[in-house]
Amino acid sequence: QLQLVESGGGLVTPGGSLRLSCAASGFSLYYYAIGWFRQAPGKEREGISYISSGGTATLYADSVKGRFSISKDDAKNTVYLQMDSLKSEDTAVYYCAAGPEHFSDIATMNSHADRYTYWGQGTQVTVSS
Repeated sequence: QLQLVESGGGLVTPGGSLRLSCAASGFSLYYYAIGWFRQAPGKEREGISYISSGGTATLYADSVKGRFSISKDDAKNTVYLQMDSLKSEDTAVYYCAAGPEHFSDIATMNSHADRYTYWGQGTQVTVSS
């Protein structure tokens, strides 16, 4: 079965950290670029980070730049999103997606989210005191 599974979400206090994982099964992430998206209640889905298939290019939305870091471990067939200095506005369901297309900026990734081939089921991140 070809699927992506996110994990690592949970409840954290403001200023805290979480590391999300996006593990692939049934296919290799080596050939795919990965995007992280999030959707808060009542808001549109937002693309927040991206890593190229080779892991050499990364992108971040302004809302998370300097606080989040994306990385890829092809040996483990997993992509990570390290989230530091979390804020209440980071509360959302976080999704990873894998696709063959490469993007040069987050805005384009957002507008072409339908080009991602595989999507995970999402993991809830809640930032609250």
